Amino acid sequence: MAGTVTLFENARIVTADDVFVGWLAVDGQRIAEVGRGRAPERGIDLAGDMLLPGLVELHTDNLEAHFVPRPKVEWHLHSSVQAYDAQIAASGITTVFDSLRLGIDEHEVRSAFGSRTLDLAAAIAEAQAGDLLRAEHLTHIRAEVPAKDVVNGLTTFLERFPVQLISLMDHTPGQRQFRDIEKYFIYYTGKTGRSRAEFEVIVEQRKANNGPRASVNRARVVEIAKSKGIALASHDDTTLENVEQSIREGVKLAEFPTTSEAAAASRAAGLSTIAGAPNVVRGGSHSGNVSARALAEDGLLDMLSSDYVPASLLLAAFALADVDAVGGLPGAIRLVSKTPAEATGLTDRGEILAGKRADVIRVTMAPGAPVVREVWRCGRRVV
Repeated sequence: MAGTVTLFENARIVTADDVFVGWLAVDGQRIAEVGRGRAPERGIDLAGDMLLPGLVELHTDNLEAHFVPRPKVEWHLHSSVQAYDAQIAASGITTVFDSLRLGIDEHEVRSAFGSRTLDLAAAIAEAQAGDLLRAEHLTHIRAEVPAKDVVNGLTTFLERFPVQLISLMDHTPGQRQFRDIEKYFIYYTGKTGRSRAEFEVIVEQRKANNGPRASVNRARVVEIAKSKGIALASHDDTTLENVEQSIREGVKLAEFPTTSEAAAASRAAGLSTIAGAPNVVRGGSHSGNVSARALAEDGLLDMLSSDYVPASLLLAAFALADVDAVGGLPGAIRLVSKTPAEATGLTDRGEILAGKRADVIRVTMAPGAPVVREVWRCGRRVV
């Protein structure tokens, strides 16, 4: 569509601070003009549907579900990437940070997904280079700091691929996401089919080994990120001590704080908070942690992430539009577009504004849920 003008008319346009009936002109890859009321000429009639900015997703590990659809079953690499990308785009996400895991400990309780991270990254890069993907894909490394191979894995990855974001993760049972050890047992026995007795042994092994390694590895990962100019995110901060450590390390994003105290301390220190969209949709955390809606109501929420369900991102934004502290529908959509884009330096997208990238989505309201009908990235229809 380069060099051509496309006009969208009869749309409910959601900008960063308003909602109105109007029209939108796209010239090539950019938004050329936004207007209220009747369009100056005939264009694509959206029949009153909403026109929103393309969503920006900072943390999703949904690729794992496509690559390992059953325990011990690895699917075709390129087919996995294509299916994942299609689901991402169909959910209204036009920019996605693929959250690839690095770090496998000797007590790995899931499939060894981390051992194939380089292969998956290569498949994504090849597809993107061939213009085979609907969304734009960037890289978010989930660094499991207690794992003995995390530093070497990160070093090797950075020799081959660019990385835009690294999160500092530690899933040692009894702390952070799994400070309630019963939730750990419920989650992993259900996920893997192993017995409670097996996991009791694993818990003791992980507790004994992870602490000393995590301290050393975390410091090294932070050092590498700073030397490369890569943004850092904390993950599952729970206590004030966790937050204070993140601040000392230069973290900018607080992913999934598990308590309101951690979220409040992060915000007070200038960190941007990210909560899980599935938490909003389900009405609470599956791990028994703080409610994302409660964070929003207290004015402690900056962004949402779809985490493991891409469709949850748009659904959760609409669900929070009635929260006073969020700021209506424009504020709710900022949680999943403008704010995450700006937080990661992507100032060319994330809102419907003249001069911005023409990443827009057409959304209609079906009974009980918003539905994505069409998606354009850089002015080109991809869904």
